[in-house]
Amino acid sequence: MSRVIGLSGSLRRGSLNTMLLRACQALAPADMEIEILSLSEIPMYNGDVHEAGLPAVVDNFVSALREADGLVIACPEYNRSVPAVLKNAIDWASKTPPQPFDSKPIAITGASRGVLGTIMANHHLRQIFVYLNANTLNGPEVLVGNAGDKFDKNGELIDDTTRQFVSDYLSKLQDAIDI
Repeated sequence: MSRVIGLSGSLRRGSLNTMLLRACQALAPADMEIEILSLSEIPMYNGDVHEAGLPAVVDNFVSALREADGLVIACPEYNRSVPAVLKNAIDWASKTPPQPFDSKPIAITGASRGVLGTIMANHHLRQIFVYLNANTLNGPEVLVGNAGDKFDKNGELIDDTTRQFVSDYLSKLQDAIDI
């Protein structure tokens, strides 16, 4: 069984990206389990704090990333880039040797009410992970545009085309893990 960590770059209770991660849990291959971790308690990165010792919440987060076989990230787009909460979590983890992203298979997704989905944030996130030597999945990318119309009032992904796209993408992640 593959253990995958899911990260949402949004803290909003009704986040489309967190809904997308829940859809990933439901659509994951039978041999994949996705655990969604919250970024809400991770403090802003401070080198002085890091030098004095990792806060327990950061230590637990980094340990979970290291133990995972892969990651799936649902990243919203804020001002055409990666939200601070997600970048902050990546910064903490990447500055904690051995950094947990090295060669780790990572599926990057995103949902937005806009037509273009999260294309710019996705691109910036890929740039970060290139530097960290992660194994990000290449296209076709899962950029869910007009996402407000693709989830029902209970947060369930109801668009069949998107469901199939997500399912196929998670199968590619499983293939990358299995290599």
